[in-house]
Amino acid sequence: MEHVPNDSVESTEAVDGTHLSMLAGGEKMNVQHFFIEPDSTVPEHSHPHEQAGFIYEGTLTFLVDGEEYHVSAGDSYSIPGDEPHAAENRGDVPVKGLDIFSPPRENPAWQDDD
Repeated sequence: MEHVPNDSVESTEAVDGTHLSMLAGGEKMNVQHFFIEPDSTVPEHSHPHEQAGFIYEGTLTFLVDGEEYHVSAGDSYSIPGDEPHAAENRGDVPVKGLDIFSPPRENPAWQDDD
């Protein structure tokens, strides 16, 4: 079993206003916490990993293939691998949630472009 105490988790500002924290993971999946400030955008990107998530505070607008999806606190979502997507916090409060990636994902590629 892997135990990841909260005080050992480091947060990284991947892009302006978007903070990511890698949590526990295994050989086939991992969990990531995210905190997205109001008026912040996660730019369009894709990755081979399947992504399933849960929002527990705020509302996040996903932009996928010309469609908008408003995901609010208590809602969950899934994004197939290799599907381009972006996300925006258009609200007045931070968006907080969890993502699960399979296979495990390290830092997003767009984080390393700085």
